[in-house]
Amino acid sequence: MFFRLLAAFLLAFIFWYCPLPAQAQTGYYPPPLSYANAELKGKDFSGQNLQAAEFANANLELTDFTDADLRGAVFSGSVMTQANVHGADFSYGMTDQVNFTGADLTDAVFVEVIMLGSIFNDADISGADFSYAFLDGAQVKKLCVTATGVNPKTGVATRDSLGCR
Repeated sequence: MFFRLLAAFLLAFIFWYCPLPAQAQTGYYPPPLSYANAELKGKDFSGQNLQAAEFANANLELTDFTDADLRGAVFSGSVMTQANVHGADFSYGMTDQVNFTGADLTDAVFVEVIMLGSIFNDADISGADFSYAFLDGAQVKKLCVTATGVNPKTGVATRDSLGCR
């Protein structure tokens, strides 16, 4: 019994005064890009990987996001009037309270995106996929009036993704 107690004491003493070296992290994950509250009018982000980037409350008027990877990105409260997001992937992100007036949303993917309170006046949504997106009932009704096409990436018809009748 004495030897067990002595061994436990020695072991505790070793771990207390001689801790194991810290292990390095196996992968480096840089923090997401932040363009929150930025003035980005007319900027070109086409084809860029902007996963999980933050564009909240930014002025993105006339900005080009053609074919950009925007999965998980946050655009809450931004102005995207006349922006070009043709073929961009916004899946799993947030575009709530965004002004998309006159924007080109053709062939964009908005799968599981929170879009509550966004404005789509004169926006071109041909071929856009809104599957499982969170939209207001009034938004869906308005978008269904002009919904046409099939998304080339997902194969889902715009009208079907919106639940149009």
